[in-house]
Amino acid sequence: MSLLSLRTHTPLRLTAATVGAVLLATGCNAAAKNGDSGKNGDGGSGKSFTLVTPDPVAQNEFLKLAVTGVKAAAKAHDGSQKVFQSSDTDSRQQNVASAVDSAPDVVALVGFEFADIVAQQAEAHPKQQFLLVDACTKKTYKNVTCAVFREHEAVFLAGAEAGLLTRSKKVGAVDVLDTPQFRRYSEPFAAGAKKVRPGVRSRTLFVGGQSPFNDAARAKDQAATLASGGVDQVMAAAAAGNTGVFQAAKAGKSAHGKGFQAYGVDANQCLTSPGEVVDNVLKKTDVAVEKGIGQILDGKGGTTVSYGLKEGGMSLTGLEPGLADSKCLIAEPDNDDVLARVKKLRDDIATGKLTVDDPAA
Repeated sequence: MSLLSLRTHTPLRLTAATVGAVLLATGCNAAAKNGDSGKNGDGGSGKSFTLVTPDPVAQNEFLKLAVTGVKAAAKAHDGSQKVFQSSDTDSRQQNVASAVDSAPDVVALVGFEFADIVAQQAEAHPKQQFLLVDACTKKTYKNVTCAVFREHEAVFLAGAEAGLLTRSKKVGAVDVLDTPQFRRYSEPFAAGAKKVRPGVRSRTLFVGGQSPFNDAARAKDQAATLASGGVDQVMAAAAAGNTGVFQAAKAGKSAHGKGFQAYGVDANQCLTSPGEVVDNVLKKTDVAVEKGIGQILDGKGGTTVSYGLKEGGMSLTGLEPGLADSKCLIAEPDNDDVLARVKKLRDDIATGKLTVDDPAA
């Protein structure tokens, strides 16, 4: 699941709405090549795809990648695409209903918020194909294809970077909750560090509380606690609270001249906190959306596909094109040897030579 876009899950409820109300309540971007022509358009193959997001796309890099993915699918299949941007539970319900009413070839949705909604719609509309990214329905449906991620593989690589860069031989993580799913962002980080640097010690602190996904103040305190214990490499897995972790890194550097270095999630967080972030665990929703749509059109839908390093669904900013402009610390010339070691580990994981334990398995 995306840590940057996580919110507290609230009960879903059905809300009737007209298509007109949906379009007023949400933002829709124009289709890439053929306008909002849909299946009855004049150009291309007539294939049409609708993406529904759980929140406004705005500057959410995770959701922007999903938009890139549906545009790429439309281009690849000479079709058209629409994007419905939601803002709350009601608008998510309305947007999915509107998307189904227009009967595109595939309705793609991103996030756990849509799991129950898709289940309801899949039963009511068995001929409509759905692609659910970063989540899945509890029950299997022939018309629901799921795309999930093996986050732990890329987190392991970030941990390897931390193990090679740490001077104190102490690494840590600020994680949202103490559950197997979220420990995917902390335990593999420690494992990666220990793989390349035996003797490294690790510690994880959890945000918890009433707002674990949005508590920057608590995340900042937890990061500062790790730093006070000598941790100099910190995995920031605190969702929206990551800003607090980065603030703690900057404050420590200002006060003591050293502090700690952090690692971001989902997208390139170096851009907003330059000088504090070494690298980022990237979750490529664009790959999952484009490949998932292609899978459905090839008649191979109704399954769950897992994306990791092998499939290109998970990566690090340091392993991607454009590193020089990333503002990440891993881009510094002194870290070339670190990246070479990490690339070897990535290849070993992708080929099955090295297996990373999944805390959620």
